Amino acid sequence: MSQFYIIFLLIPVLACNSPQEKPVNTTADIQEVLNDWHNAAAEADFDRYFGYFADSTSIFMGTDATERWNVTEFKAYSEPVFARGRGCNFTPINRFVNIAENGKTAWFDEELSTPNLGPSRGTGVLILVNGNWKIAHYSLTVPIPNSIINDVKNQIEETLKSENQD
Repeated sequence: MSQFYIIFLLIPVLACNSPQEKPVNTTADIQEVLNDWHNAAAEADFDRYFGYFADSTSIFMGTDATERWNVTEFKAYSEPVFARGRGCNFTPINRFVNIAENGKTAWFDEELSTPNLGPSRGTGVLILVNGNWKIAHYSLTVPIPNSIINDVKNQIEETLKSENQD
C-alpha cells in the first residue's frame, strides 16, 4: 500500500518536470507560418509580418541587386509602404520544404504568383526559436526563361552602364 502512495505522489512531480513543448514540428507548421507571413504582407500588417523574422540580423533579399537588407533596414524601407495600407501580394503556387535532422533548421523554395512581378520565386531558411519557426533568410527572385536571358542580360548591362555614367 505504501508503494501505491509513493507512486501516486510521484506522478505530479514527474508531470511538472516533463517538458511541455509543442508537438514535433512538421512541414505543415512551416507552411502555416509562410502562408500567414505572406497574408500579413498582403494585409499590410507590419507587426505581424516582421514578427516572423528571427531577429534583427535576419536577411531579406529583393529582386533588385541593391535590395539586401537586414530586418532593421528592411523595416525602414517597408514602413512607409505598409503605413499607406499597401503590402505585397504573393500567392504561393507550389512550395517545397525540408527540415534538418536536428529539427531546428528548415529551408524552402516556393513558386509565387504576384500582381506586380508576375511569376516569382522565394527561397529561405527558417530556424526554430522557442518552439516557433522564424525566418532567418529570404530571397525573392524573378525567374527568367532561358530563351530571353541574353536580352535581359544586355538590358541589365545597359542599365548599369547608364547608372554608372550619371
